[in-house]
Amino acid sequence: MRLMMLTGAFLGFGIGAAFSWAQRSPWPDVIWRACVAAYLAGALTRWWGRQWIISLRSAQQEKNLSADKSAPPSTPSK
Repeated sequence: MRLMMLTGAFLGFGIGAAFSWAQRSPWPDVIWRACVAAYLAGALTRWWGRQWIISLRSAQQEKNLSADKSAPPSTPSK
């Protein structure tokens, strides 16, 4: 989860800095806008990562349940 959050933060910082620089903002403004974008992008990717993990786990559980139901019943050996 940390890796996803860091990736989102780095992407957010880069995008925030690029957009601020494209608007020809002064450097202090570029830096604080990039930091805010990094924070928001990190939080968003953390949330998205959690939702993704929850979805993957539920899909795996459904797959396991359907595999258990389709398996033939085992007969006890004597």
